[in-house]
Amino acid sequence: MKKQDVIVIGAGIVGLATAYRLLERMPSLNVVVLEKEAKPGTHQTGHNSGVIHSGLYYRPGSLKASLCMEGARALVDFCRDHSIPFEICGKIVVATNSLEVKRLQELQRRGTANGVPDMAFLSPAEARNIEPHVRCLHALWVPTTGIVDFRQVAQKLAQEVEARGGRLLFAQPVVGMHQGRSTTVVVSSKGEFSTRLVINCAGLHADRVARLGGFTPPCRIVPFRGEYYSLHKARRHLVRSLIYPVPDPRFPFLGVHFTRRIDGSVEAGPNAVLAWAREGYTRTTVQRRDILETLTYPGFFKLARKYWKTGLQEMIRSVSKSLFAKALQKLVPDITAKDLAPGGAGVRAQALSSDGRLLDDFVIIAEAGQVHVLNAPSPAATSSLAIGDVVAAKALSFLR
Repeated sequence: MKKQDVIVIGAGIVGLATAYRLLERMPSLNVVVLEKEAKPGTHQTGHNSGVIHSGLYYRPGSLKASLCMEGARALVDFCRDHSIPFEICGKIVVATNSLEVKRLQELQRRGTANGVPDMAFLSPAEARNIEPHVRCLHALWVPTTGIVDFRQVAQKLAQEVEARGGRLLFAQPVVGMHQGRSTTVVVSSKGEFSTRLVINCAGLHADRVARLGGFTPPCRIVPFRGEYYSLHKARRHLVRSLIYPVPDPRFPFLGVHFTRRIDGSVEAGPNAVLAWAREGYTRTTVQRRDILETLTYPGFFKLARKYWKTGLQEMIRSVSKSLFAKALQKLVPDITAKDLAPGGAGVRAQALSSDGRLLDDFVIIAEAGQVHVLNAPSPAATSSLAIGDVVAAKALSFLR
């Protein structure tokens, strides 16, 4: 059994960016990326809204705030260097009542604290100059937000990892780990790999992989499905760029919004409804193990007791196109249910603490021989190269 320097578990955009940064820093490393699917970026990477976030929403001083800003710059440079199509189209955040105006002002203060440049607080008339079909009391213009296809980014990262001597092994789910004094044996469905260091970037299964390595994670992954509709082609003119609501600060979700994709299509969504499987992209996908792990976790019932009404409303809206359209009409009144065609869905790996808190920052934990990325929801795709830098630095501190 050949000994590797590093095994990265997971070939989503964070795992690939980590392998890329490792080989960039130390080209002589033997790096293997193990992925349970047949290609890179199959789950969260391939099912997100394709937004290059600006750093607006995140608590100043948090990892999300710093790594989103740094990661967005690195991502744009990577796209330019590798001819990946992207567009910095800007985003407008729309306040439709007095409470939302106050929250919007707080968002602007956060953005300023995080270093987001060139924001503008808009009157209704100024907002309509940017997005003619919005309705609002005020809006915030964030010109540094952009769009890209993160699947293309992941594919290019995979190519770059291999070009630098890394190995990507697909269809190899990790089923076990055995920790020794100086090495770990990682067991996949097809073989065993001895390594000096394990990096867990398993996304929807990150907490399980951590437990395989003998580490007790301080959280449980709870899957939330986000469902999208697409605007019919004849109605795409209603959205020029990106239109967002003011988010509810109690939750790490941004609310249903409009996103113009890099291919010119316009998506509406996502909502955030509890999924019955960690890879539950449809309402009928059910995995008994996933349900049991969610329902038996103490933090879930604490969360459910506090926000059961919100959860029920999301579940009802999930099955009602008219209610989904009603939420969108807060932003663009001209939208009707007839304008919406069924779109795709994604599943967000959201970490939940045992006291019932939805963790609102990235969680990256390092201990001897292991680095675990335990919570990396949005804006992780935007931040991926910066997250990769952080993880690579932690990894190299063990290897030197």
